Amino acid sequence: MKQTKMLKKNYEFKNVLNRGKCYAGKYIAIFVRKNNKNINFLGIAVSSKLGKAVKRNYVKRIIRESYKEIEEHIKTGYDIVFIWKKKQEIEKACYDFVKKDIRKVFNEATLFLEG
Repeated sequence: MKQTKMLKKNYEFKNVLNRGKCYAGKYIAIFVRKNNKNINFLGIAVSSKLGKAVKRNYVKRIIRESYKEIEEHIKTGYDIVFIWKKKQEIEKACYDFVKKDIRKVFNEATLFLEG
């Protein structure tokens, strides 16, 4: 993730969730907020009610890897928070499905670079 840093603090997540715009797919919802910097900040949240740490971390790895593949085609200057939908079971988390869902949501949010 060359042009992306991670959101780590609770107030950073809250800032994006409260003031950002929401776009939802089948598995994932993203909240996007402009940050007026030259890099993107990425946060990933998976509820502890969905499973134990091993399963939650598996989903985070899938999301991070899917983002990493399309990162160079995404506009910079945004805070992005991925949230795994509670209605979707973690066992349904498949790399291909999540990758397609992330592409669809980013298209909806018009975050892909032109050309």
